[in-house]
Amino acid sequence: MLTTKVGLRMPAGMAYDEWERAGRQLADVLDSSSWWLGDWLVYGKDHYTDRYQRGIRAVGLSYQTLRNYAWVSRRFDLSRRRPDLSFQHHAELASMPPEEQDLWLDRAEERQWTTKQLRGAVRATRPSAPGPSTAVEPSRRLEVPGSRLQWWHKAAEQSGVDFEEWVTATLDTAAASALEASAGPEGAAHTPGLGCGTPPAGSADAPGDGVRPEGRVGRTRPVAVSA
Repeated sequence: MLTTKVGLRMPAGMAYDEWERAGRQLADVLDSSSWWLGDWLVYGKDHYTDRYQRGIRAVGLSYQTLRNYAWVSRRFDLSRRRPDLSFQHHAELASMPPEEQDLWLDRAEERQWTTKQLRGAVRATRPSAPGPSTAVEPSRRLEVPGSRLQWWHKAAEQSGVDFEEWVTATLDTAAASALEASAGPEGAAHTPGLGCGTPPAGSADAPGDGVRPEGRVGRTRPVAVSA
């Protein structure tokens, strides 16, 4: 089997076992590359604060994707990463405190959970959402450009969560980050949220630094937000 920049050359007559083994190896490389790219960006941001974005553009990589990788990499140093679990397993838990991360990583390893099973187990430990009888009608509406909504939907899809859950989790983590920054280390409080691999606003790897999504100017659409 020969890998090239634009494809994979498969030998004629490859046995099934060899083909399956090759698939596992390719999947391992793909998963490891998320850690590699995350660590690469973390190093760049720490050592070349005024030039790392130029490096990203020079190699043609997506900043939006890289910042997710970098955020997860920061949340798990090398000694705490589990080789038997995927990068996405870790991303699901990235917003949690380290002790909770380790607890769920242990469970995922012992029970051989898929990413979806881990996500479901984490959700099951959270308080249930209020039923229809106690639902609160939205009292405010936020007008945002349609292009921005598309950008948000794309981020939610890439993270593997429902759009409404992604919005809620992102706002929760942004609020927690802002409150922690204003209260200081002793006043910091953790707000449970989905560890979908999306950095909270205000984090070292959150969007900012002069980076803006393309095509934000456009027709606005109302988004209901509870007051």
